This record gives sequence, C-alpha cells and structure tokens, in this order.
Amino acid sequence: MNLSKKIEAIANVATTVAALLLVVVLVRGYLIPAPGTQRPQMAPPASVGTNLKSSIPGVDWTGNGRTLVLAISNQCHFCKESEPFYRRLREELGARVKIVAAMPQPVADAEQYLKSAGVEVDQVRQVTLSEIGVRGTPTMLLVDGSGRVTGIWTGRLQPAEEDQVLSSLRSTTDKKG
Repeated sequence: MNLSKKIEAIANVATTVAALLLVVVLVRGYLIPAPGTQRPQMAPPASVGTNLKSSIPGVDWTGNGRTLVLAISNQCHFCKESEPFYRRLREELGARVKIVAAMPQPVADAEQYLKSAGVEVDQVRQVTLSEIGVRGTPTMLLVDGSGRVTGIWTGRLQPAEEDQVLSSLRSTTDKKG
C-alpha cells in the first residue's frame, strides 16, 4: 500500500468519526433535552372560573372585592393603542373596581411604562403571562373576591366593545354597592 492510499484511508476514517460525533452532538442537543432544562409548563388558557389566587402573588382578592387584571406588556403595540381606554376605566369607575397590572417586565419598568402612559392602577405585579393562562396581550380579566375569573376581554377592543366592558363593570359594581 503506497503512501497516498494510506493517507486517503486515514482521511476517510477521520471523516467518518467526525460525522458520527456531529450526529451524536446534534441528537443530544436537539432531540434529547438535558435534565432540568425543560420548558416551564403553560397553564391552560384562562377562562371564566379559573382561580388566580395563587397565580398572582401579593393581591388581596378578598379585600379588593372585584379586581380588573390588565395583562399587558410594554412591548405590545395593541396595549399601547389601548392606553386611552385604560385611563378611561379609572376615570369612570374610580375606586369601585381595583385595577392590577400584570406584566412580564420587572415592576420598576412596568411602573415607569404605566406612569408615562398616564395609566393609574392600584398594583403592579410581574408575572409570566402564560402561567396565568394569558395567551395574548392585551387581556383583561375580571376577578371576584375569591380569586376566580368572572369575565375576560382579549385584544384591542373597538369603541363599542369598550362601552360594553364599562357598562358591564358599572352594572356589576352598582349591584354590589
């Protein structure tokens, strides 16, 4: 066997070994997840009856009576477009309904965003929206004193839909006091 054939054989073996190693690395990296690196479980989509009591820590559901949770993000253009409605909510409902902003951003960033938008809320909480069953922003969740969702509105609402939300919130608050 001459030298060129030996070099060719060694190159073929080296190429085969390298290809096998690459396959092993790709399979382990992309098809078999490493322990402890699994994605967090998503909660089922929020619906009427969903209990948020333990999902958004630090909210006094009982003391609030009724709470409107604004699941929004400072990265969402529909949320930005909805800011006039959020200001209108506070103006027309006053303190009859507590408003909690649930945002994925750190609380300081969320508070700065809300302040610059002129949106007044009673509390700001940092949450992973998928963990409370919110699949898209903006989403509004009306929650009763036991922490259960009683109403849901999703997306950028049209003016007629905004009026329906306000009417619904007013009629429910008028019945309760």
